Amino acid sequence: MDNNVFEQMANRYDTEERKALATVIVKEIRPQLKNSQSKSLIDYGSGTGLVSLELSDLVDSILLVDSSKQMLDVAEAKILHKEILNANVLHSDFTQQTPELKSDIVLLSLVLLHIPDTKKILQKLYSILNDGGKLIIVDFDKNNSISHPKVHNGFAHEELKKLLSQAGFTATEMKTFYEGKQIFINQDASMFISCSTK
Repeated sequence: MDNNVFEQMANRYDTEERKALATVIVKEIRPQLKNSQSKSLIDYGSGTGLVSLELSDLVDSILLVDSSKQMLDVAEAKILHKEILNANVLHSDFTQQTPELKSDIVLLSLVLLHIPDTKKILQKLYSILNDGGKLIIVDFDKNNSISHPKVHNGFAHEELKKLLSQAGFTATEMKTFYEGKQIFINQDASMFISCSTK
């Protein structure tokens, strides 16, 4: 992942469009976190925390992990401003090195498309989850009208289910939940949510 792009975007990342999309995503994720008050959550590729900081009331702790220090600086400012006591940040890129972490829930919201080796990152996330833990992925459905050298053009459900299964996950549920105008590299696109159990 090209960090410099995200470093430069950090301070102006929270556009109205991104906030609106985050609201849609949060609404979809919240039901997945019922009965999670005692659980820990890692938001991998958290960016400025647009999604996960809106979920902090549902879990015991949240760790925002991102490879962009600037994004996390923005997230930290929000944590302080909103007085969110159960959230912390960690500057890390699991594609380079995976720290010794364990979590009950791992969330990737519009992150998987930025990671070249899907299989490898799913294996790393599997290793971080506690037994019985849950991986929640929100991303774009495969979209053939998109071609970009730095991102996947979304994911086909069956292909992603296969990769999740190969990484060791069981019982993956996946569904498309939203269609929007110009939400994926200025193209109309749909988003899915996937929940897998370790």
